[in-house]
Amino acid sequence: MSNLKNEQYINRIYHTDALEFLPKLEDDSIDLILTDPPYFLDKLDEKWSPEKVSNKKNLYTVKSLPAGMKFDKEQGKNLYKWFLKVSQEAFRILKPGGFFLSFSSPRLYHRMATAMDDSGFLIKDCFLWIYTQNQAKAMSLDHFIQKAPIPQQQREKIKKKFQNWKTPQIKSCFEPIAVAQKPTEGTFLSNMLKYEVGLVNTSLKTGENMFPSNILTTESINAIMDRYFLVPKPTKKEKGFSNNHLTVKPLSLCEQLIKLLTFSKEAVVLDPFVGSGTTVVAAKHLKRKFIGCDINQEYIKITEARLQKQELF
Repeated sequence: MSNLKNEQYINRIYHTDALEFLPKLEDDSIDLILTDPPYFLDKLDEKWSPEKVSNKKNLYTVKSLPAGMKFDKEQGKNLYKWFLKVSQEAFRILKPGGFFLSFSSPRLYHRMATAMDDSGFLIKDCFLWIYTQNQAKAMSLDHFIQKAPIPQQQREKIKKKFQNWKTPQIKSCFEPIAVAQKPTEGTFLSNMLKYEVGLVNTSLKTGENMFPSNILTTESINAIMDRYFLVPKPTKKEKGFSNNHLTVKPLSLCEQLIKLLTFSKEAVVLDPFVGSGTTVVAAKHLKRKFIGCDINQEYIKITEARLQKQELF
């Protein structure tokens, strides 16, 4: 099914704000939105340095904690308000039956899913990307106990009493992916015949030829997990040596999702928060059409370099 809509934007990446770019796209014109939006609402502009954010030394000092590690209830409320606007545009530009997939953090997932739901989407599922490698972020109380205006002997007793008790930040080993679908136009059959979107590709298998599920892993965990949920493991080369984006998604993971939800090579995959470009690189690898944008110029350069080098693994 040929799609001449948005022809001037096809297979291009734009340095712009998503909420300025999305209104330019035509109604009912996108097959799939697959994205990993920012969760740090005070970091949506460019008043920060990619080099500073990428510096891992910042992860170990309290004053430099990324905003996503600050537990401010207003963050979730503001995220909902902003993502509702994104979701409303996504709802307009997706074809009937089209899917909107958004990575999230476990503690903010409900805000993002609710914004998608309130904009008209049907929340169909939640995919879980599971991994074993991640940094524990819980903090000891020793620093605060040491500064408490109490005798040193009492400090030592308190330290011993609360030994191994840390701030409530359990090591996170999964990312939820909200799966929202724009309602179909008529039946699933009539919608597929007209728009070629709305169903899932069950010929796509995971692990040892297993039926696709809502749990995915890109690293070998154990025989049982690998048998049911493993998709091809990414290589270090896939990320690219010039890629300093902190949350690079595995190419194999994005390819799996694109193959699951897009029917033909005419399908248009959109990522309005392109980051290091994994979604659009995956779309190109699968010979789908793509459109991407990002507010950060550094990430645009990374994405363009990956596309130009055709990092297709």
